[in-house]
Amino acid sequence: MLNNKSILITGGTGSLGKKMVQMIVDGGYKPNKLIIFSRDELKQFEMSQVWSVKKYPFMRYFLGDVRDLSRLQRAFMGVDYVIHAAALKQVPAAEYNPCEFVKTNVMGAMNIIDAAISANVKNVVALSTDKACNPINLYGATKLCSDKLFMSANVYSGTQQTKFSVVRYGNVLGSRGSVVPFFDERKSTGVLPITHPDMTRFWITLDQASHFVFFCLENMQGGEMFVPRIPSMRIVDLAKAVCPDCKHEIVGVRPGEKIDEVLISNSDAKNALEFKDFYIVTQDKDYKNELLNKGKPGKPCSEDFEYTSANNKQWLSVADLNKILLTIKGDYKIEQSRWSKEGVPV
Repeated sequence: MLNNKSILITGGTGSLGKKMVQMIVDGGYKPNKLIIFSRDELKQFEMSQVWSVKKYPFMRYFLGDVRDLSRLQRAFMGVDYVIHAAALKQVPAAEYNPCEFVKTNVMGAMNIIDAAISANVKNVVALSTDKACNPINLYGATKLCSDKLFMSANVYSGTQQTKFSVVRYGNVLGSRGSVVPFFDERKSTGVLPITHPDMTRFWITLDQASHFVFFCLENMQGGEMFVPRIPSMRIVDLAKAVCPDCKHEIVGVRPGEKIDEVLISNSDAKNALEFKDFYIVTQDKDYKNELLNKGKPGKPCSEDFEYTSANNKQWLSVADLNKILLTIKGDYKIEQSRWSKEGVPV
């Protein structure tokens, strides 16, 4: 799918963008162009020292902001696939700077859609978050709005045939600002801060997340949201795995933070389909029925279904977490994902 194609990643200097570049390079793919679109010149410079244009002629580094429609239109010229990973993400910062989050996460999404249609981009995958499901903070609200925009954008494509879909998952292990690097940094103090003793989270590695995004980019029909089936873990168990001898200090839940993650809500369930390794949430029942009528191997979720980190059937023990942490020690390199090998279900 990637050979002889032009791929653009917004927010491409982030953890996910770097992992995707690594996967493309290490996988021996030969894209026409792999464009890193971001607004941070220092991060682009640092990234170009690892993947230089001289050594990898398909690499491109394009400075720009998703708030700037004209810059996006220029960047999208000749692009086949767009992975939209750019966003403002810090929950506390959103509460103090709501306008900035709306400009990037909502207005930026509108710009991505307009630029993609104008440039006749084939497929656009937008990355979402668990916080967009039943949002209780401003960040989650902006991402929910973004999700709705992308899932509805297919009706605006007209003769251009640009397809838009969303990928939603939880916290990514090893990504910038994630809990494991934070615990690693704090374990030298002998005390790890825990927000709540009952807090649970979905677990997805950076490698798995990247493979899943590529999987969805290849198999999307347009207008759907993909949700991976991934295990849950308890924050206290993760703390024990990172530092068994550390004491735990309960510091309280931050404003806008949930005890458990939710990836599919009750209100989404009526339009959700369950597959072996993921779920698809469609825009409406007509699209869900269309997939079922095509003989796809998915089954409808019950209308009272809810996919949360608390009611998950897959759990990681302290021993499981220890094994995974050993594989990501240092530079957080992680194992291959199942989505890189499994067949096309939709």
